[in-house]
Amino acid sequence: MLRPRDAVAGIARARRDVAPGVTDAIKIDVWSDIACPWCYIGKRNLESGLAATADDEDAPRVEVTFHSFELSPDTPVDFEGDELDFLSSHKGMPREQVEQMLENVTGVAKDAGLDYHFDILQHTNTVKAHELLHAAKAEGRQHEMAERLMAAYFTEGRHVGRIDELVELAAEVGLDRDAIRAALESGEHLPAVRADQDQARAYGINGVPFFVIDGRYGVSGAQPAEAFAQIARQVWAERNGVETAS
Repeated sequence: MLRPRDAVAGIARARRDVAPGVTDAIKIDVWSDIACPWCYIGKRNLESGLAATADDEDAPRVEVTFHSFELSPDTPVDFEGDELDFLSSHKGMPREQVEQMLENVTGVAKDAGLDYHFDILQHTNTVKAHELLHAAKAEGRQHEMAERLMAAYFTEGRHVGRIDELVELAAEVGLDRDAIRAALESGEHLPAVRADQDQARAYGINGVPFFVIDGRYGVSGAQPAEAFAQIARQVWAERNGVETAS
């Protein structure tokens, strides 16, 4: 599951100026997109895996940060059509194949405790949602905002591309409506979104979710909760000079 430093394109080079063990907590940097169904599943599995380590005698301490990645940056804010229309046109797949694919991911999401509703999903451009995540990060609410955005998009059919809707979602996690509206209308956090995307390219990330563990390991895809628990325990043991069974 863990990929050694020299097998993760660009990660070691991009982080070579950061000494290991700078902080007590393991750093997990997650590149994802609000509109990526596997990213929400991966997020939930990561949370479940970390929760499973909480009762360990020497429980890993972990710090998770979310980073921006746009799967389809050319998508209009108001896409005319449903998710089937988008995927069949964007990927060139027959609608029947897309339906089967969405049924599959809905089942995987259910196993992770998520209730996807692709029939009401409103496909949209996600750059403003990413800007909102950075605004929330500045206020110490990034995790709450990421959860709210993904739930709104995949389970509630809310439009996460429009500023008015994003302001309301931000208020639901305790952020100031006026401040968020001003930040989104001005594009204040767009440079931070672009910096995340530049970092993803430097790391060689071309698909999400992608997890960078302590700047040393790269984990691709929505791995099961048990895998994330194993990763956290192994890296924590390595940080403390303890050998673990594979």
